[in-house]
Amino acid sequence: MVALHYLAERSVRLKEAALSVGGCARAGDLPDVKLTEAGLTITPLRAATPPAVKAVRQALYDRLPPARITDVLLDVNAWTGFSDCFTHRRSGRTCDDRATFLTCVLADGINLGLTRMSETCRGASLRRLALVHDWHVSEAAYTEALARLIDAHRALPLAQVWGDGTRASSDGQHLFAGGHCEAIADVNARHGNEPGVSFYTHVSDQYGPFHTKVIAAAAGEAPHVLDGLLYHQSGLAIEEQDVDTGGASDHVFGLMHFFGYGFAPRLRDLKDRRLHLPPGLILDTLLGPMIDDAHPVDVDQVAQHWDELARMAVSIRSGTVTASAMLKRLSAYPRQNGLAIALREVGRLERAVFMLNWLRDLDLRRRTQAGLNKGEARNALARAIFFCQLGELRNRTFENQAYRASGLNLVVAAVILWNTRYLAMAAANLGVGPDVMLHVAPLGWEHLSLTGDYAWDASDQPAPGELRPLRNKPSLLAA
Repeated sequence: MVALHYLAERSVRLKEAALSVGGCARAGDLPDVKLTEAGLTITPLRAATPPAVKAVRQALYDRLPPARITDVLLDVNAWTGFSDCFTHRRSGRTCDDRATFLTCVLADGINLGLTRMSETCRGASLRRLALVHDWHVSEAAYTEALARLIDAHRALPLAQVWGDGTRASSDGQHLFAGGHCEAIADVNARHGNEPGVSFYTHVSDQYGPFHTKVIAAAAGEAPHVLDGLLYHQSGLAIEEQDVDTGGASDHVFGLMHFFGYGFAPRLRDLKDRRLHLPPGLILDTLLGPMIDDAHPVDVDQVAQHWDELARMAVSIRSGTVTASAMLKRLSAYPRQNGLAIALREVGRLERAVFMLNWLRDLDLRRRTQAGLNKGEARNALARAIFFCQLGELRNRTFENQAYRASGLNLVVAAVILWNTRYLAMAAANLGVGPDVMLHVAPLGWEHLSLTGDYAWDASDQPAPGELRPLRNKPSLLAA
């Protein structure tokens, strides 16, 4: 009965959306979309950022105090206490040597490694760094610490200007793995057969990077979209997820429905994609070229396997199996597998509704583009921080790569939190309102010294409850 109700409800939504799209198309009222018997044309989105924002952004960042990356970590740790998450594997105690622990995190975050960090950072021996890293640093601790930073950031008033924390985007950032060996028979369509991996990161509409994981460079991104939504530990309540074409598949469309998430992928070549409809459903003739009449939705498969789909969703939600593992397994099943077919058919229905909404809803297109832009801007900051060893991963072990990804994301989140607090202070000082701050991202690093002297000078820290003084004129660091 649940399956029949779902199919009937989606058929009604498809009819309503198709009627709206057809009527608006004939009247020429589809926003930036032209739909005729000759085909579909979508006008690219135009920039909506006011021209004056660039000058205001520069004025704001000119006021931010200069700081070393070590100062940022010290300040953020004083605000959030994220170092308390890294307890000893055996005793459960926190690390007494805060400077050494933060050096380990920084070694992961900037891709320098413990050996080179011990040579660069004063007072840190390799033996001591290795001991602290082995006994205190773990993936679970990184996840818990990141959640503290994200929750502290989303509580700031300025973060509420950028979004309410209910939308997110995700994207992969490719990193080459240094060395002379080739990835035999492992070819990435964009990056060739050079060995490498991707750091797949979820970013909220408030710019907080709340989840990251390492995936193979040649692997698809789509199976990993749900992992970030289901398994992060922050207080974010994501309702809608934005991805690019690589993060979308019919299986993901289908599974998103069972968890109640809205799914808004920016699909490439939308005019070449086909709508799969339930048998007997007739839409406006203008949509005829987009409909795949030869492959209607197999409603019998959906009804027959609906209970299995629901049980699978419960298993994923409870953590019995991860979403990415299940989606990979379903994709690898033979074509005659009933469960895989049923999920695909649900996904086709969801995608058909989404495509029609995409054509008639300009705001949906803008929100998706804005979300993806935030993720790409975060990747630029991450690449600036992850600069050591030419930004390449020289260690091929998965554990080490996971530590580098988590360390990088933690440092990025710390910079975003630090920037947000000082941008709010600078905005109040200059009298910049929320309507302008909406377009100013906390992703700049011109005022930060990311390289050079990694010294943990606690005497330079502001007193509890205080912030560093703003600059009155641009710093030479910005030159």
